[in-house]
Amino acid sequence: MILCGLDDGDYKHACMQAYNMWLRDYTSEAPTRLYGVGQSAVRSVKDASPICTKMKEFGFKSAMLPNMPSFELDYDHPDFDPLWETAVELGLPISFHILTGRSGANSILARPPRGGKVAGFCSIIRECQDVIGLFVFGGIFRRHPDLRIVCVEADAGWVPHFASRMDNAYKRHRFWMKVADMPKLPSEYIHDNVYFTFQDDWVALQTIDMVNPKHMLWANDFPHSDSTWPLSHKLLAHQMEGMTDEQVSWILRENVKDLYRLDVDTVV
Repeated sequence: MILCGLDDGDYKHACMQAYNMWLRDYTSEAPTRLYGVGQSAVRSVKDASPICTKMKEFGFKSAMLPNMPSFELDYDHPDFDPLWETAVELGLPISFHILTGRSGANSILARPPRGGKVAGFCSIIRECQDVIGLFVFGGIFRRHPDLRIVCVEADAGWVPHFASRMDNAYKRHRFWMKVADMPKLPSEYIHDNVYFTFQDDWVALQTIDMVNPKHMLWANDFPHSDSTWPLSHKLLAHQMEGMTDEQVSWILRENVKDLYRLDVDTVV
C-alpha cells in the first residue's frame, strides 16, 4: 500500500515485478491451496495489458491495480480499453485495495487528517468508492459489460446507500452534470460488475437483501490488525444469524470459488 503512493513509477514497477516473481514461486509450493493476486504499478498503458497476461501465465487469479495509475491518464480514458478487454479475455478480475492511491497509506501515516489517524482510518473506503464511481460514470462498465472488479478490504455495509445515491444523482442531475446516458442504472452496474470483500462488518450482513449476495466475499484478513482471528467462528455465528444456509455458503465459500475460478472441492 505504501509503494502505491510513491511518485516514482519506474521504482514501483520494479518492486511489483519482483513481488510477482516471488509470489509465483511461493504459490507454486502448494498450487491447490495458495492462489496469488498479482500487482501492477500501471506505469503506462503500454505496460498494463502484457503484465496482466504475465500474471495469468504465473497462475494468478486476479490483478491488483493501484487506485490511480502512475501517470497522467485515468482508467476511464479510452486508451485503457485494451487492458479491460484483456482482463475479460483472461477471466482475470481487477482488484482495487484501500490505501493504494497516490497519497494512500503515506498521507495517513505522515499527515494525519482532522481528528487524527483514527479519523483517517474511518475514511479510507473513499478511494475505493471513487474507483467504483469512475467505472460506472466513466462508462467503463458500459463499454465492457463482462468486466469484474473487486473492492478489497473496504467493508460493504455502505454499498446499499452508495448505490442508491448514485442512482439518485444519475436520475436527477445527469443533464446539468453532463453525464452520458447509460443503458442501466448505476446500482445495476454495481450489482452486476462489482464484488466486495469485508471482515467484521455486521451492517453488510444485516443488509444482505439490499445488495447482490453472490458478490459478497468474507475474509479474515489474517494477520493484519483488522483480522477477526482468532474469533472468526464466533463473530460469524453472531453476525450471520438469521441468514439462509445458501447465503452463508455463498459469502464464505462459493462466491470466491466462482469469481476466481478455483478448481477446489467443496468442504463440508
